[in-house]
Amino acid sequence: MSFETDTVHPSTVALTDDPRQHPMVFAATFNSGSPTAVAELYEQRAVFVPQPGAPLTGAALASATAQFLALGVPITVRPRHTYVVDDIALLIVDWVIDGIGPDGGRVHIEGTATDVARRGADGLWRYIIDNPFGVMAQPDE
Repeated sequence: MSFETDTVHPSTVALTDDPRQHPMVFAATFNSGSPTAVAELYEQRAVFVPQPGAPLTGAALASATAQFLALGVPITVRPRHTYVVDDIALLIVDWVIDGIGPDGGRVHIEGTATDVARRGADGLWRYIIDNPFGVMAQPDE
């Protein structure tokens, strides 16, 4: 799968009102290759943890997600658990990015995410914490 620039993709994404579906919405949006569409899955002050112990927000979050998209390889997700209290959901999700990258090399990254999503005033769910390697040890452990 090859991703083009963001301009060839729509900038909107169909968010979900069902927190159990949020990981699938993420996967479909990630696989579109659009950084703009992926950004819509996060609250404005969200935290993304691309490696254990390294939380990012704002422009750094956008840059890190763009680096994952630049791998040019699709993601698959398998939700394990969704726990919801009021407008907060804890999502435990197994995921794999696996395939051939733009340079012809093999790409294989996987993890079990511990993510937190919140239902917005519009009834739709967005990440407030995206921790894709949630069960890995911190670098100094």
